[in-house]
Amino acid sequence: MIAEFNEIVLLSLQVTGIALFFSTLIGIPVGVAMGMARFPGRKLVVALLYTGMGFPPVVVGLFVYLLLSRSGPLGSLGLSWMAQLFTPGAMIIAQTVISFPLVAGFTMAAVMGVDPAVRQQVMALGATSRQAALTILSEARIGVIVSIIAGFGGIISEVGAVMLVGGNIEGRTRVLTTAIVLETRKGNFDLALALGGVLLGITFIANLAMLRLQGKSFDR
Repeated sequence: MIAEFNEIVLLSLQVTGIALFFSTLIGIPVGVAMGMARFPGRKLVVALLYTGMGFPPVVVGLFVYLLLSRSGPLGSLGLSWMAQLFTPGAMIIAQTVISFPLVAGFTMAAVMGVDPAVRQQVMALGATSRQAALTILSEARIGVIVSIIAGFGGIISEVGAVMLVGGNIEGRTRVLTTAIVLETRKGNFDLALALGGVLLGITFIANLAMLRLQGKSFDR
């Protein structure tokens, strides 16, 4: 029981951590670019990004499932070795797709909240566009950290997508959320409650960190 419990918690943190790494690696540069750039069609791109922030995770899971299936684009090209269905790799892809809009969207909002005079000042001092972007990113660092925490919170508690592409296989793809569903159905409420407590603790810590970074407190 203890070994199974630890295995589920560890796999959950591994899958979510790797997915958050990739979504952060892509999402922060996209968010900074969207916050600073002005181009035709930008409003449409922003609208799509915001839509992605509220996209149903189970639909993302369906999309990834079809993408990785044998009849899907990757399957038909013989590229399924990149991430086969019912593996942690497929779960990482699904969670990356879910968390990317959150990281990019909140980063964009943080960058847009920086005083425009900051960019004008650094450009006037001879900074390149890359240096200006790094300066603005530094000014918006709290918001960027919040975006990462929001991305983490959005995927650690997700169940639909990982259930579809992972299959909830014991010892291979069973994570906290899918294990809670399974154990509840089996009537193993002790294990389900224990797993639920761990998940609740993780999400509480993530949300508390986000509130603290935003300068809020529970006393207000």
